[in-house]
Amino acid sequence: MYKGKRIEPPFFEIGPKCYMYGQRVLKLAKAADKASEKYGVSIIFTPQYTDIQMISQETSHLYVFAQHMDPIVVGRGLGSVLPEAVKAAGAVGVMLNHAEKPMNVGDLHKAIIRAGEVGLISIVCADSTEEAAAIAEFGPDIIVAEPTALIGTGKTSDEDYVLRAMAAIKKINPAIQVLPAAGIRTASDVYRIIKAGAEGTGTTSGIMKAKDPEGMMEEMIRSARKAWDEVHGKK
Repeated sequence: MYKGKRIEPPFFEIGPKCYMYGQRVLKLAKAADKASEKYGVSIIFTPQYTDIQMISQETSHLYVFAQHMDPIVVGRGLGSVLPEAVKAAGAVGVMLNHAEKPMNVGDLHKAIIRAGEVGLISIVCADSTEEAAAIAEFGPDIIVAEPTALIGTGKTSDEDYVLRAMAAIKKINPAIQVLPAAGIRTASDVYRIIKAGAEGTGTTSGIMKAKDPEGMMEEMIRSARKAWDEVHGKK
């Protein structure tokens, strides 16, 4: 497990996937950077590998994560993503086991260990509450609890799933932070998830497919702050 700075909740993950890159994703990252400072919401930003260095150098408040890495060490491995290279590019963390980049159990466990060895925060995706509990045994820093069937559909996890996933993870390891997601499409979706007790949430299509990605992103971040303050009291 990462031994550095814990990400302060509420937090919000923005995943450009392959929708944005280069100067377009930099524009979004800069807007996210300003929104993070304005609303006091920690933002995890997971760009293309090739944009990690640019975004980490051009922003001050974002937690820049790689979209994936392989559980390898320095040496052979053509085409693989080296943990040390991700860190050297400016990333502070890595996302693992997303539904679009699944890993087998052995590789996932090794990757979480490698992330800790090089000083990267690990955020690991899980589908069911059972899978979330199993992954919690590996000690990642954050678990994204998101039913695979809902990803990109605009249909969000219900409150029962959110509560069950959080309870299952915290029972194994209370230190693991939980980010329920999948199908987050509107600011009200963000509000509902945080209001249910989550420490964070996130989206890809809700922002990437919006007519005004920057505007939608700010609405979502504002809603995360509002819900968190209502549950936990203002700072």
